Amino acid sequence: MKIEPIGLVTLAIGLICLALDYRAAAVIFVVSTLFGSAAAVLIGSANIQPAHLFLAFITAVALTRSREVVATFKAVTPPQPGFWLACLLFYGLISAFVLPRLLAGATEIVPLGTSEYPDTGTTVPLGPVSSNLTQSIYMTADVLCFAMIVAIASTRAGFDAITRALIAYAAANVFFAALDLVTYNTGTQAVLEFMRNAQYTLHNEEEINGLKRIVGSFTEASAFARSALGAFAFTGTLWLCGRHPVWTGPLALASFLLVVLSTSSTGLAGAPVVLMLLFITAVQYTLRHGRPQSGATVLLGPPVAVIAVLLLLVNSEALATVLDYINVVVLNKSNTSSGIERASWNTTGLQNFVDSWGFGVGLGTSRTSGQVFALLSNVGVLGTFFYCMFLLSAFVKQRGTPGSYPTDVRIAARNACVGLFVGDLLVSSTVDQGLFFYILAGLASAEPERDTEDAEAYV
Repeated sequence: MKIEPIGLVTLAIGLICLALDYRAAAVIFVVSTLFGSAAAVLIGSANIQPAHLFLAFITAVALTRSREVVATFKAVTPPQPGFWLACLLFYGLISAFVLPRLLAGATEIVPLGTSEYPDTGTTVPLGPVSSNLTQSIYMTADVLCFAMIVAIASTRAGFDAITRALIAYAAANVFFAALDLVTYNTGTQAVLEFMRNAQYTLHNEEEINGLKRIVGSFTEASAFARSALGAFAFTGTLWLCGRHPVWTGPLALASFLLVVLSTSSTGLAGAPVVLMLLFITAVQYTLRHGRPQSGATVLLGPPVAVIAVLLLLVNSEALATVLDYINVVVLNKSNTSSGIERASWNTTGLQNFVDSWGFGVGLGTSRTSGQVFALLSNVGVLGTFFYCMFLLSAFVKQRGTPGSYPTDVRIAARNACVGLFVGDLLVSSTVDQGLFFYILAGLASAEPERDTEDAEAYV
């Protein structure tokens, strides 16, 4: 085991947070999920990221408060969303250690981790792989993260702290994207080596048609674009609702531009979905509450979009540039070697689902490209059912008073999760969706209105 410099910093900040207010720890934890290319601790070939290390500290801080302890356990009891997520974890843990052995050799898999067979770049017979353990750990961390965020956000002060932390996350994401571009163009990439030390394959110096693929603090452009989509949806929704507009408006615009410029097919495919979601949110909010930002978006959004399209159509050179960019990044993606490889993963994943009689081949066993394929191939019908019930109970259930601050924030968190989910549908190779997704899901599920300690009502 080796503790990296960024790990020492994480440990130091974590120890300080033990003596500080739990809200400070929550803010640092949320922002730390940005460091997707960093390893705080190296254990063999396994990486423990700063956010996963800091999760231990925020858990220790939160559980020193009796109300957070109660709220944590309540978050995973039926019919709460955390109950279904815990069911997914329970089945996932069993499947990870039973199914690869019980069904050994019953089908061919594209192994997510290291198997007993030589790595030839093709399929191998079903059997245990190293990622059965690592994915089990990650999913356990996801459930703990979700429960902790629900518990912290169950108080009004905690809810506001998590909300502001996510705004800070969006700001830091923009900052690291700018730093990525500046260091690449000035040849000073060594400045970022402190957070690019994970034992992953890093794609931080790639270009498409002369454009730098923006990775920010992540390992590749698709991971950055996914993060920026979530930040765009969250800050964009808050701006439409008139919440923290001085910060959320500029951050939403910057995040959207970075998604477009990221050269990621994930970002470009997801951006129209998020834009449509934001427009629908603006229409609903205008009809119910009439905020200036949402009203202006409803009135000016369609004309501005039409004018932009017309300007492109009359400028053949600009139109050719845009179409060429879309063609290279999105439309031709399926014809590239990467696209063909990912399609073959999904074909194999579906065959795994069939060959395992719908049980799946075990959490963390099979590599796919898309959340649906990952669920079906790894945890089968039962695991997919638990996951769908989690989504329905977390994002569909009506909570609070429409137009109130908590409800607006919950809508923003839900929209952000949709933005992340769009990316996961396209490229996710695992059932695990990362801590950032479950932070947002936890915020979307929290109900600080039930907090009776502070008599002041949200408006």
